[in-house]
Amino acid sequence: MLAGMQTEQDSASSGGAGGAAGGAVAAAPVDRATLRRVIVASSVGTLFEWYDFYLYGTLAVFFGTLFFPAENETAGLLSSLATFGAGFAVRPLGALLFGRIGDKIGRKYTFLVTIVTMGLSTALIGLLPTFRQIGWAAPALLVALRLAQGLALGGEYGGAATYVAEHVPDARRGFFTSFIQTTATLGFFLSLGVIGATRSLLGADAFKAWGWRVPFLVSFALLAVSIWIRLKMSESPLFAKLKRDGHVSRNPLRESFTNPVNLRYVLLALFGATAGQGVVWYTGQFYALTFLQKPLGLTWQLAYSIVALALLIGTPLFIVFGSWSDRVGRKWVMLAGMAAAAITYVPIYKGMTALANPGLALSVVAELPAAHFAGLVLLLAIQMVWVAMVYGPIAAFLVELFPTSIRYTSMSLPYHLGNGWFGGFLPLIAVALTTSETVKGWLGANVIYAGLAYPIAICLMSLVIGGRSLPETRHLLIDTAQRPPGDEANGPR
Repeated sequence: MLAGMQTEQDSASSGGAGGAAGGAVAAAPVDRATLRRVIVASSVGTLFEWYDFYLYGTLAVFFGTLFFPAENETAGLLSSLATFGAGFAVRPLGALLFGRIGDKIGRKYTFLVTIVTMGLSTALIGLLPTFRQIGWAAPALLVALRLAQGLALGGEYGGAATYVAEHVPDARRGFFTSFIQTTATLGFFLSLGVIGATRSLLGADAFKAWGWRVPFLVSFALLAVSIWIRLKMSESPLFAKLKRDGHVSRNPLRESFTNPVNLRYVLLALFGATAGQGVVWYTGQFYALTFLQKPLGLTWQLAYSIVALALLIGTPLFIVFGSWSDRVGRKWVMLAGMAAAAITYVPIYKGMTALANPGLALSVVAELPAAHFAGLVLLLAIQMVWVAMVYGPIAAFLVELFPTSIRYTSMSLPYHLGNGWFGGFLPLIAVALTTSETVKGWLGANVIYAGLAYPIAICLMSLVIGGRSLPETRHLLIDTAQRPPGDEANGPR
């Protein structure tokens, strides 16, 4: 697909939420070779950051006994998931910190800082002593490194999406930014592959004793590659033009969140788009993986294989729906994905139970009939369709919603609140609901589906708010230094 990148700059029409209000002009054309380097460099570096961040999430079930007391398995799992969520909790802070740097100093410099922070904090997790060795200092150190990861990722995604969007043709922004969208899933897939290969090669005992460290230590090598790639990147042409024209924001935080017009779009982006998108993403991947292992009881080999195959099937769809949003619009593609998820989650997960462990036997499920295995892959692949619908267009949508001078800051905060808070805490909230004695009393054997109430409720909230109030952005030109005064009536420009 990269080979077919256009060299010409397509003109966007003046329709949609804001049109070309305020004298926006299309960015200067970028040659094909430069476009290819921009996409590859941004995507590879971001993929490595997602790999780093999701290693812990992939091992969350396993880590409960490594870094927390082993006496209570449920408490250990919840503690492990809470630590996983801690990284998400600080992502909005990272968005503010690095968004400000990116809007004042530049996209390239911020890229380098985030990748070094992420790579080092991930690799150091591989060197941590366990709870058995140093007691409560182990989870304390683990939480500290998870917080560092969250800060770094809070600055990474907004920078990558902004950097790519500020290079590419206006009429194909959804298509080109969708390559960035694939990196989260590919990073998750890479973490599954590295962990699975390490566990298979070393065996269960060696992996539990020390082999779990290997996937984290691999980050040292990935960090070296990422730094080399990012040092070769040049500054975004729109930001470079902004600096030449003297339009760089003096205070991106103030301009983003005290300007009532901009703040309105930040809140609409959060509650009408990224919150719903975040829970769909994490339900279809992380919660599905946890659900297959607990309560359905599949071995990690089976669960990893099923999720990995679904990821392979679903990943190209990010580009399909990103490209589709260039033709039909971002808003309704995303909202349709949320609606489909809310309607189908309960029957999908009941279907997963019927195929994986219909009697919910206490014994571990190590084998499945081929038809049941294929059925589970299909049910997860369907969830990946919903994930691709909500996630494929979101980068282009957020970039187009805000002006260049405060774009990095303004788009990063709602994205990381939606994904980091609404989405990131989903596994913890879902497991807490399914293990609650009160909820068990209400639902009985159906308590295993209680965790789905949370993503369904958030999807419905985003459908109502987004359907009523979100603007369509696909026609907007993004070379706008700042929003013209009194432009609220014309949309985000």
